[in-house]
Amino acid sequence: MTRIGFLSFGNWSNVQGSLTRTGGDAILQGIELAVAAEEVGVDGAYYRVHHFAKNYSSPYPMLAAAAARTSRIELGTGVIDMRYENPLAMAENAAATDLISGGRLHLGISRGSPETSIAGYEVFGHVPGAGDGVRDDETDADMARRHTAAFREAITGAGLAPANPQMVGMAGLLPVTPQAPGLAQRIWWGAGTRATAVWAAEQGMNLMSSTLLTEDTGVPFDELQAEQIALFRAAWASAGHEHEPRVSVSRSVIPLIDDETEHYFGLHAQAEQRDQVGILDGARSRFGRQYIGTPDRLAEELSRDQAVQAADTLLITVPNQLGVDFNARILEAIMRDVAPALRAPVESLA
Repeated sequence: MTRIGFLSFGNWSNVQGSLTRTGGDAILQGIELAVAAEEVGVDGAYYRVHHFAKNYSSPYPMLAAAAARTSRIELGTGVIDMRYENPLAMAENAAATDLISGGRLHLGISRGSPETSIAGYEVFGHVPGAGDGVRDDETDADMARRHTAAFREAITGAGLAPANPQMVGMAGLLPVTPQAPGLAQRIWWGAGTRATAVWAAEQGMNLMSSTLLTEDTGVPFDELQAEQIALFRAAWASAGHEHEPRVSVSRSVIPLIDDETEHYFGLHAQAEQRDQVGILDGARSRFGRQYIGTPDRLAEELSRDQAVQAADTLLITVPNQLGVDFNARILEAIMRDVAPALRAPVESLA
């Protein structure tokens, strides 16, 4: 594992103790945290996208603003629900944002996760099948993959719209503009199962695996996720893609470094940290444990997390409602006191 980023859910609520009380607070603080994270050596700033909820919903203005304020850090999403997306409008927004960033945009996309609305994507005008007589049996997951295919085709510069010879002096098909070279290789699929990870590899998309899997085989979460990663890499090799894939995993990591972190999370550190198993969206699912403790303890525990070791990128989920300064401090501690152990060979930690 060589890269460490943060993943912000962008939660906001006007309640006691929250430093992120409005949607504007969440967006502006998301930008500021990207700036602060770059200053302490963090490699990536990633943002979760949810609709009809008090989370980030339209990521491109925030990503573009963060891109204009930074120079090195990766900027991305984890993940965009493709059921809601107009693929060609998304291609234009993504390309423009990537050009502003100088080629640092990494988009995590997926079928989406359980949400607050019922079929909210239909309100956005996206209905599976849409009664066209051809895709009448299409599911919402099928629609997400169809939108994904159209988006990925558009960002490669494929001709899509018939040219008007009277306007452009030529016949043929026109691509959407602008185009961002290299963006097509920086698309990640958020996979919640081993099977979807294999599918992502076959499609040539990077793998983004979260703190939960919507399946459970009885083995610890990190082992199941490491198996998912191994299957992804094997499928990638079999598909014969020319470039190397990226793989990220997410973890909740809080180093106890001062009175404030002890106040908010000290009691959690004293409780036994273990996986949780439950039903999510009708499927038996396994949720990864939290990592809370002193930096040296976190370094040891994360160095033995099989999936963290198998991935090349670790995304740290941050408690964004505690504010930019708090999260910048914990990210700085992770980069200074935890990251070196994660980047060292596992054998040297035995």
